[in-house]
Amino acid sequence: MITAIVMVSCDVDRIPEVGQGIADLDGVTEVYSVTGDADLIAMVRVRDHDHLADVIADRLNKVEGVVGTSTHIAFRTYSKQDIEAAFSIGLDGD
Repeated sequence: MITAIVMVSCDVDRIPEVGQGIADLDGVTEVYSVTGDADLIAMVRVRDHDHLADVIADRLNKVEGVVGTSTHIAFRTYSKQDIEAAFSIGLDGD
């Protein structure tokens, strides 16, 4: 599974519509309205790089109101759930 974090700049008057339009795309798991350099952050999870191009370049970038994107590909995932699961199966080094 490949995870991409896509920072989306959009027409500020259309943030809710753009967010919903992106959320409706296959491969997009979450869309967050945020502060900072981006207006929205979309989480994209797909099986391979070809699907990334399909979701991001061919569909997400074409949602009406999107004016720009910056995509970051995740190498590893670190989460509290993952750490707690490792300890619960005895991987605590003892």
